Amino acid sequence: MPPRVILIGPPGAGKSSVGKSLSRLLKEDFVDTDTVIAEQEKQSIGEIFVDKGEPYFREVEEQVLLKQLVEHSGVLSLGGGAPLSTIAQGAIKASGSPVVFLDVTLAGAAPRVGFNRDRPLLLGNPRAQWQELMNVRRPIYESLAHHQLMTDKLTPNEAATAIVTLLS
Repeated sequence: MPPRVILIGPPGAGKSSVGKSLSRLLKEDFVDTDTVIAEQEKQSIGEIFVDKGEPYFREVEEQVLLKQLVEHSGVLSLGGGAPLSTIAQGAIKASGSPVVFLDVTLAGAAPRVGFNRDRPLLLGNPRAQWQELMNVRRPIYESLAHHQLMTDKLTPNEAATAIVTLLS
């Protein structure tokens, strides 16, 4: 059975925290692909990037995504870059699961991301890096999404409640 709902979006949109709140509201299990990867690899995402490189991480991420699309029937939160490959996009679309793009502005993401935590793709000038990621990823997120929710001014519980409304 495919996921009940898939959450996508950039770093700082609230995919993990909203996903946990949403899973409680829907009485469904919650899976975050980044958590699965970290547990499977026995390293943080940042350590994987440093030790094994982004191509290795993206390969593992795609495998985890494909497996979770088949095995997980609850709320599935994807890492920000998980839906980037054409294989991942095709699999997400083929799952038939509703996809919610949790959108956020740079101003909204900044306090959540902190821009000083373990975010390997936001090294250097983190605000510029985040904006560049969004310039590339936004069209992909929008093409996959059945629903889009701006999370800047929402708590995780408010966002989860809004998603329940969107799904009904």
